[in-house]
Amino acid sequence: MNSNRLVLTGEVTEVAELRYTPAGIPLISFTLKHTSQQTEAGMQRKVECEVPAVAMAKLAEQARGMKPGTMASVAGFLAKRSLNSRQLILHINELEIIEKG
Repeated sequence: MNSNRLVLTGEVTEVAELRYTPAGIPLISFTLKHTSQQTEAGMQRKVECEVPAVAMAKLAEQARGMKPGTMASVAGFLAKRSLNSRQLILHINELEIIEKG
C-alpha cells in the first residue's frame, strides 16, 4: 500500500484570497509555519518549517476567515504544485482552527 499522509500543527503566516477553480470549486492557499522539538537518533532536535497548503470546497470556506497568526491543525497529502513543478504543496483533507490570530 502506498501511503501519503501528513499531519501538521502550526501558525498560519500567509493567506491568499479565496478564489474559484474553472469548475467553480472554492479554493484557498495558505502557508503553515511549524515549530517543534523532535527526537532523532536518540537526541532532541528543534524543527522549523513552512509548508504551502491548499484547501478546497467546504474546507476552503472554513479557512476563509483565517488570518496570519491563526493556529491550525491540518491533515492531508503532498502533491506537486503543478504538472511541471518539483515543488510540493499540502492538500488539506482535515482542518481544525485551534485559535484565531
